[in-house]
Amino acid sequence: MTLHLVRHGRPTMTPGVPAAEWDLDPAAYDDVWALRSSGRLPARAAWFTSPEPKAVQTAQLLTDARVGVLPDLREHERSAVWVDDFPDVVRRAFAAPDEPAVPGWEPLVACRDRVVPAVRRVLDVHGDDDVVLVGHGTAWTLVVADLTGAAPDLARWAALAMPDVVVVDA
Repeated sequence: MTLHLVRHGRPTMTPGVPAAEWDLDPAAYDDVWALRSSGRLPARAAWFTSPEPKAVQTAQLLTDARVGVLPDLREHERSAVWVDDFPDVVRRAFAAPDEPAVPGWEPLVACRDRVVPAVRRVLDVHGDDDVVLVGHGTAWTLVVADLTGAAPDLARWAALAMPDVVVVDA
């Protein structure tokens, strides 16, 4: 079985609106369509997505298949606090995963403790099928680290496009 972890397409970022409520930017549709036609995703798979609008909308553009929505696949929770130095804040979050990187953000350990079991439940149920999960870069970085036994690869996180896919043999 192969696990395909898809990072959502580029969202419409709105200061003052929580990231969990952002929609997929209509200007990003072509990028999502390009991923769909790239051959990087399986023709047949079990599909699931985070409940965040940008992820659901990405999944809807990527497949005509039924897509389940799993609340525990959401990104690490961040308040509506806008940060201009997002990559640096994420690096701080990984350096101190037990603490919020900024006030109002979920510690990464809490995100990991929610997302990784959700992914493992999907893999347990769909053990013989390819699986596509549409979600978020930080959450997928934590999942890949857990499934491979390696430390989170922040260089890979930083290189993830929107959208992008990471493939893991599970």
